[in-house]
Order: sequence, then structure tokens, then C-alpha cells
Amino acid sequence: MEILIMAGQLILGLSILVGLHEWGHMAAAKLFGMRVEKYFIGFPPKIFSFHRGETEYGIGAIPLGGFVKISGMIDESMDMSTINQEPQPWEFRSKPAWQRLIVMLGGIIVNVIVGIIIFIAIAYQEGDRFLSSTEVNKNGIVAGELAQEIGLKTGDKIVRVNGKPFDDFSQVISSDVFLGSNSSYTVSRDGKEIEIDIPNNFIEKLSDPDEKRNFIRAREPFTIGEIIPGMPAAKAGIKEGDKVVSINGKPVEFFHQLQDELQKLKGKPTSLVVQRGAEQKTLPIKVSEDGTLGFYPKSLLNYTTTEYTFGEAVQVGTENAFAVVYNNIKGFGKIFRGEVSASKALSGPIGIARLFGGVWDWSRFWELTGLLSMVLAFMNALPIPALDGGHAVILSYEIISGRKPSDKFLENAQKVGMVLLLGLMAFAIFNDVWKVVF
Repeated sequence: MEILIMAGQLILGLSILVGLHEWGHMAAAKLFGMRVEKYFIGFPPKIFSFHRGETEYGIGAIPLGGFVKISGMIDESMDMSTINQEPQPWEFRSKPAWQRLIVMLGGIIVNVIVGIIIFIAIAYQEGDRFLSSTEVNKNGIVAGELAQEIGLKTGDKIVRVNGKPFDDFSQVISSDVFLGSNSSYTVSRDGKEIEIDIPNNFIEKLSDPDEKRNFIRAREPFTIGEIIPGMPAAKAGIKEGDKVVSINGKPVEFFHQLQDELQKLKGKPTSLVVQRGAEQKTLPIKVSEDGTLGFYPKSLLNYTTTEYTFGEAVQVGTENAFAVVYNNIKGFGKIFRGEVSASKALSGPIGIARLFGGVWDWSRFWELTGLLSMVLAFMNALPIPALDGGHAVILSYEIISGRKPSDKFLENAQKVGMVLLLGLMAFAIFNDVWKVVF
């Protein structure tokens, strides 16, 4: 079921973004009187289609992209049937270069606008909820395996990031830390301050969503929150508001301690001691096969919540949207400098689906869809033949020089670009499978 939910979120998110991207091209083309022959979400084989005016609208069976076919344009369809004929007034190639440039940038522009709107809506609707450094440092951090590799320990208190104090705990695992160079944490341990250096290629190890999620967490005291019906906690009589004192005779103060013990007790019967009001109760309970009891913890740490006015949300959302582009540029910089391998940094459809997770969370769905919209805009803007950015470079040359490249040149450039893109897609899919299997 989790796999289906992941796939469903990926398909829905990409269908929305690709549909809007291709609509951007189509809208610009129609604005300038170009004939749009086809508008499809998904690649062939065709599931269904209908005609309205001169355009065929349809859905393809492979939901990992889409396309528009504009008359007289050399595109991924590689249709050369009219290339040796006189350009017709409704064709792409008969229009001024500046109009053709706007058509090619139409999809990128729409994706940027969509990404900004999504981030603004999230900022306005949800505001910002975070743990302050002061609140986290009441109990320190939980150091996962990767955090321990670089020298962090559970109970450490992080007081500075890259030599600077911080307010929001999320800054500890921000892109500035992992996409920058020579980053470090300053931690307080046993009354002493220690510098922990972060390797420049460390982001490779955080490519797995689970690894990043468990890298560093706050040590959180907790009580029992919502209980899931039919799960071990409900069957054992645990109630919302109970405080876990011990499990299997092991004292429990923080949620991560309970999680660690449950992983050792998968599928086994044990006893749980809880504090309920003024009395303690010992409850027999059988841990589920996946090492859970079936409840949501209620953190006893105090989260800081910031709400934004619409004007503030516009500023914050726009900044967050363009931060995605900036982080992609920094990520590519690390790859080109050899600090990070492409196989670790790049993800295909499987890797993206894993980001969505196996639970349908609309808040997370829209956050990732906004992020993907900005990534899609950035990737399409790269100056690679067959991408919008490649077409834009050629058209910009034509506008500046006043000379139009030959149709043969455009055809060959498109072929080279398609080979590069297909190779990159094959690499990304194989890389995803390799990560999952090995």
C-alpha cells in the first residue's frame, strides 16, 4: 500500500506540474497565432484524447512527462515532414525570433509562477513552526548513525553552526550546512565545547530520506498522543495522556529511547509501565512486527509558531521558492568540483516518490510539489539541446546576431539533446534501482 501511495503522489504531482508546464508553451504559441496540433499529459501509448479546434488534447499511458506539438517546430517528436516546405504563417518557424523565444520560455515561466504561489500559500496557511535552539538544548540531540560517524553523540548540545549561533533547529540540517564547504558544528559536551567538522561530500550519505530524517533529532520528552484503533496500544488499554515510565524493565524518558527498545522487541510480548495521574500502571503488551505500539507521541518541548500576514507570506514564500533554485545551483557546483558523486546526488522517479513517503499528507504533498515545480523550471532552463534552455540559447543567438541557424543544425542539435536526455533518464532510473536494491 505504501508503494501505491508513493506512486500516486508522484504521478499526481508530476501530472499537475507537467500539465501546467506544457500549457505555458501552448498558451504562448496560441497567443502568437501558432497552430498547436497536440497537447498531451503523459507519453504514448494514448489512453484517450479529444479535439477542440485545431488541437488534440489527450492523456498518455506513461505518466512521467508530457508534450505539446507546435506546427513547424523541431521538437522531441523529430517530425521533419514539413522541414523542406515553405513556412506557413501559422507555423513556429515563420514567427519572429522574440515570439519563438517567449514560447520556449513559457513552460519555465509557468513553473516558476506555480512554485512561488505554492510556497506563498504554504507560508500563509501554515506559517512557521520550529524548535528553538534553547528548547532543543534543554535535553540535547539524538545522534543517528551518520551523525555518530562525524563525531556527534546523543546528548550533545549544538551551540553554533558554521561558527554562528542559530535560532531555528532546522538550520542545523539546512542546505547552507551540507551544500556549503568546510561546514562545522560547535557542540557542548560535558561542559566543554568541541568542534565537529562536516566533510564536504557528506551530503552524499544523506541522499536517503530516512538517513536525513534520522541524522539529528531533538531528544523529546513525551506523553501518549492519539492512539490508533486496533493497534497494540489500544488493545493494551493505553490512554491518551499516559506517560511511559519503562518498557521491559528499561527506564524511558525520551521518545527515541522507547523507539530503540521497541526495535529490539519486534513481535514479542513485554510489559509497559505508564504514569496515569497519580498512579503507575503495568500493562502487558505485544509489540507489532514493525516495532511500533500504534500511537502518536505528544512532544513536551515547546515549539515556536510564527504566523504571517499575506504580505509577509508573499516575501517568505518567494524567498523559499528561489532558495530551491539556489540550492540546485550549489548542488551542481559540488558535483562539478568532485565533492559529490553524481550517482549519489541525482534521483529519478523512484527517489522522488520516496520523498513523498508512504502516507498521504496533503501538506507535505504541496510542499514537495512546489519544490518540484522550481526544480522542473531550473532543469528545463539548462542550456542543453532538446530542453527549453537549449532552444532559448539558440534563439537568443539569432536575436543578437540576426542570423537564423539552419534547419539541419537545429535537427542535429535536437538529436544530440535527445540522446543526452535519454541517457540521463536511463542513468537516473538505474541509479534509483541500485540504491533500493543495494
